[in-house]
Amino acid sequence: MSEQIKHECGIVLIRLLKPLEYYQEKYGTWQYGLNKLYLLMEKQHNRGQDGAGAVGLKLDQPSGKKYLDRARSNGANPIQDVIDYIHSGIAKAKAEHGDLVNDAKWAKDNVPFASELYLGHLRYGTFGNNNIDYVHPVMRENNWRSRTLAMAGNFNLTNVDEIFNALIELGQHPKDYSDTVTILENVGHFLDEEVQLLFRQYKNEGLPNTEISKCIEKDLDVRKILERSSRKWDGGYVIAGTMGHGDAFVTRDPWGIRPAYYYYDDEIAVVASERPVIQTAINVRACQVEELKPGHAIIIKKDGKVSVELVRVPQERRSCSFERIYFSRGSDRYIYKERKKLGFLLAPMLLEKVNYDIDNTVFSYIPNTAETAFFGLTEGVSHYAKEMQKAKIKKELEAGTLTPEKIDDIMGSRPRFEKIAVKDVKMRTFIAADSGRDDMVGHVYDVTYGIVQNQKDTLVVIDDSIVRGTTLKKSILRIIDRLHPKKIIIVSSAPQIRYPDCYGIDMAKLGDFCAFAAAIELLKETGRGDIIDDVYKRCKEQQFLPKEEIVNCVKDIYRPFTVDQISAKIAEMLNPGDIDAEVEIVYQTIENLHEACPNDNGDWYFTGNYPTPGGNKVVNTSFINYIEGRNQRAY
Repeated sequence: MSEQIKHECGIVLIRLLKPLEYYQEKYGTWQYGLNKLYLLMEKQHNRGQDGAGAVGLKLDQPSGKKYLDRARSNGANPIQDVIDYIHSGIAKAKAEHGDLVNDAKWAKDNVPFASELYLGHLRYGTFGNNNIDYVHPVMRENNWRSRTLAMAGNFNLTNVDEIFNALIELGQHPKDYSDTVTILENVGHFLDEEVQLLFRQYKNEGLPNTEISKCIEKDLDVRKILERSSRKWDGGYVIAGTMGHGDAFVTRDPWGIRPAYYYYDDEIAVVASERPVIQTAINVRACQVEELKPGHAIIIKKDGKVSVELVRVPQERRSCSFERIYFSRGSDRYIYKERKKLGFLLAPMLLEKVNYDIDNTVFSYIPNTAETAFFGLTEGVSHYAKEMQKAKIKKELEAGTLTPEKIDDIMGSRPRFEKIAVKDVKMRTFIAADSGRDDMVGHVYDVTYGIVQNQKDTLVVIDDSIVRGTTLKKSILRIIDRLHPKKIIIVSSAPQIRYPDCYGIDMAKLGDFCAFAAAIELLKETGRGDIIDDVYKRCKEQQFLPKEEIVNCVKDIYRPFTVDQISAKIAEMLNPGDIDAEVEIVYQTIENLHEACPNDNGDWYFTGNYPTPGGNKVVNTSFINYIEGRNQRAY
């Protein structure tokens, strides 16, 4: 993706299932869990640069002893800040007490974050701002450990207003209007109710208060709390949390929009947003890492019992396809294969675009994230090139004109695959936001000169997706034009992005999408501006309906035009005008997307088919914001 788009957060939950002394003896350090926390967070750094945080929970601490530690940062290097803060506490204890720090039992009693349970989070800001108060894990503290709650999540809800108002109707006074605070208080409310119910039950049985606390911690029904609190949640979410006494959970939305994976054995239980980070950190095989099923929660009780339980009735699986195309780590075996297939499936379309003239076509990619799709494209083009060679040989053979020279000539025609752009990462820190910025952006990439025949070759460049197109217009097309190709074809391994996301990826404004801008321009040019007015009118009419009754009116903006017509208009609008080469833009098809990613068909970005009712509300609101000139998110 030539333009950087922020996206969903990352979560880590680690529960050590043995005493700290066990890890001290087996691995040489009680910091085994801390080391895994750092590794799992760093390996998911792609999921959040706006902030990071971690909680450490000590089990079975005596009353009056601190049992919960938290570190958060919204600095430039938040993960490192958090880890440095944790290790500064260890270093301080070592300076004061020497080798006692290496004793697991002493460390648990005296060193912050010497814990059996860790909750880590990487954040990007979709709601509110990057104030430290918004950085997870967030906490709801109470003198009762069982009522204390720390939570971190990868989520966006479309109906925060509905849940917020429900809290007010309960008589609460939430301290802020945000999805984070609202979810925390929502879960906290039902946690309080469950604890109070158990308290009354044991009180009626005549147990003393000290015994009641122990019984509550043992018998708290985490599944019931999650089921009751999540009934009204509309959106994509993976939410992790721990109660102060040691019960922990990770719960996933019933559509499976946001990802979560887990692994556990007799030593450790781990949950994270991505499979390969668990494989790397714990050194296990892919088949040992399970995907958390939609609508389910993995629950780890204080006593170490691990269970996966149904929390909400699973709906049609609509896990996010954009995860597969771009955002998730490409080291996942399944994602890697899917990205390759996305590139492979583009080959027939692109060969047709260049009239099968592989001798005068160079295939390449930009940026580096598109490399895997490029590998697939090379396989696809090579496959079809071989088929063309076989067909030519067969034709010559049937005509009786096949000679060794003709065989050499046919077999000598091979596709040309090259690396045409190299990113100069040092330039990023030099570019300032001033009047000369556009000129400097043009030098972020260096090109490989001498591999394109001037004014003769067509240059086909694959990108993983084209969302806004700003970087294409301002820099990349000019950079590629320095090679003097006759024609430039930019191809996206993703289909046209037409609709905003509302489940965790930072694509919430219709006006940002080049496909939407192209459709609007085509409507105006063809004298169909009344469609724009009609869509706006119908969006306004539905504005205050219950979300379940709202339909996506924005689909009508695209309906009059074919994909090719919109692509052609995008190419026209993104052409900077001062380059020599002809420019064409080609997008992946919806059908190919589904073939490449058959188990992850959440395609609302491309089709407008949202998995939850709140999605239709968001897209209509986004259109209203566009027409009324409000540059803000629609949720």
